[in-house]
Amino acid sequence: MGNRWTFVCLCVYVCLREATLNFDPNQTSVSENGARGESGVSDDDLASDVLSHYSSASESASVIEEGTGEVVDEQTAQEETEDKLKQCIDNLMEKSAKTRLAALESLRLGFSSRVLYEFLLERRFTISDCLERSLRKGGGEEQAAAATVCALLCMQLGGGVEGEEGFKMLRPILSSILIDSCASLSARQNCARALGMCCYVSASDDAEDLLKSLGHLENVFMGAYPLGDGTLPSVKAGTPALHSAALQSWALLCTLCPASRINTILNHHLPHLHACLESSEVNFRIAVGETIALLYELGRDIDQEFEYEDCDALCDSLKSLATDGNKHRAKNDRRKQRSIFREVLHYIENEDFTEEKIQFGIEAIYIDGWMRRKIYDAFKEVLESGVRHHLQFNPLLRDIFGLGPPLILDASVKASRISRTERHLFNSAAFKARTKLRNKVRDKRADVM
Repeated sequence: MGNRWTFVCLCVYVCLREATLNFDPNQTSVSENGARGESGVSDDDLASDVLSHYSSASESASVIEEGTGEVVDEQTAQEETEDKLKQCIDNLMEKSAKTRLAALESLRLGFSSRVLYEFLLERRFTISDCLERSLRKGGGEEQAAAATVCALLCMQLGGGVEGEEGFKMLRPILSSILIDSCASLSARQNCARALGMCCYVSASDDAEDLLKSLGHLENVFMGAYPLGDGTLPSVKAGTPALHSAALQSWALLCTLCPASRINTILNHHLPHLHACLESSEVNFRIAVGETIALLYELGRDIDQEFEYEDCDALCDSLKSLATDGNKHRAKNDRRKQRSIFREVLHYIENEDFTEEKIQFGIEAIYIDGWMRRKIYDAFKEVLESGVRHHLQFNPLLRDIFGLGPPLILDASVKASRISRTERHLFNSAAFKARTKLRNKVRDKRADVM
């Protein structure tokens, strides 16, 4: 009886094996209206498949899982991810806007979930060409998606020559859409974020790129500054979100400016930002408050005695927002606003800052200042849930936050963690050293700035 069942199982296995080998995926054909490519795989299916690979692959790391003693095959997961991305890159050249948009979304998921430097290095010009084409000729939705992928591409390529090449290629079109009042608001908003992130990451020694990017972003958010009679302008729906994105990217780039430029920024912008605290849009008010705190920190780094000339009035405005109980505002908005402005007020009055710990794997970074928070928030906004994976494995982020090369771990490491205080001191010292080094390089451009 046992031999008979063995024979039957063997026959079934052989039949299934032959069917698998003879299967031709190209036999499936659906019209372009059904959004299927030559491979017979629909755009939605491809995006879903890619997402499933990223979800499972992003959880895998070269750390032995507790209780299993098995190492996840990282190389196989990486190869599968890259195979899917190759198809997505090909789809960027399709005529169908839906196909291109699905490909951009898949690339966004892939770039934010994995570190793909080697894979992208040999394809960066092809991808950059495709992104530029989408930005120039695509609709608003496609432009917005392409801008986000631009930021992720520069983040993947890092601050070396490759990243600089990519930024110089994409900066003109990102800037053009940003300042185009006829362009889609969502596209302009994403271009503002991408321009700030790409310029920050590229870390070029050429002051021209930084100056131009700062200028374009200023021209956008200064549309929210008070008019000649001191009143705030009326803007159409959706514009405050654009102003917020431009202001946040501009604030990120301010962290790269030399002392001479910071002094000019403080004198010109602080009075206008103070007035913008009266804006009716809660998210814009919060962006303004955080920017004021960041500028204060940058000013104190230059001169410990720095103080805004109308500091008393500024503190009164911050106190009002920190205790705002207006019932016409949403409860969550009131809570968020009060929390942020209490922090801003405490920092300006007493230089107090509430430290935040960001844990990833067995490591952690400590957000202990407004500049560090601005940089972390900028990366988190682009990478979303993938930020912890990139903190673990992306050399660029690890360099920016003073973490050193990516760790190669085994189970014994978990038993020998360093103390919280030691990690905090190391991270803070490394971050400050890196900031001083970058500012020292940029001080060479002070005359140009």
